[in-house]
Amino acid sequence: MKPVYRGAVVALLQCVLVLSVAGKYQLDRERLPRVWTKTAANDPNLFVRGRYVSLQLDVDAAMPVPAVWQAARLSIVDGRLTASPDPSGSVHIAARGGGWVIVEPVAYFIPESVPDPTVRHPGEELWVEVSVPAKGAPRPIRLGVKKDGVLTPLEF
Repeated sequence: MKPVYRGAVVALLQCVLVLSVAGKYQLDRERLPRVWTKTAANDPNLFVRGRYVSLQLDVDAAMPVPAVWQAARLSIVDGRLTASPDPSGSVHIAARGGGWVIVEPVAYFIPESVPDPTVRHPGEELWVEVSVPAKGAPRPIRLGVKKDGVLTPLEF
């Protein structure tokens, strides 16, 4: 086989691989349950990964607030992201400010031309809509701002 044909086959295989991953995430967005949850932002930039917002998600948990983190399983109960203790759980939660957060932050990538969405005016809260897989961390879909009890999705 000529080198040009081998190169074309490799390029085609790479395209198929990328499209299959994109298709899997699109199917997950359509079939997995979704929920809006309050979030706190961490670092909005990392040179290697591009421009993104690192989000630490708030969760409800029906357990007393200890000082250490623990393994949990996520689910949606009454329209809220809820964590229940599970030693085999794939996410870890920790106490923060009288509530619970998921220890591992999730990344939401934003375009270069968009101002930093984590900078909010007083009285505004940053929220994120996530899909919740059976195992693993939630996957962010879009950001929103809650002000005076009204949640408005941000358009990029």
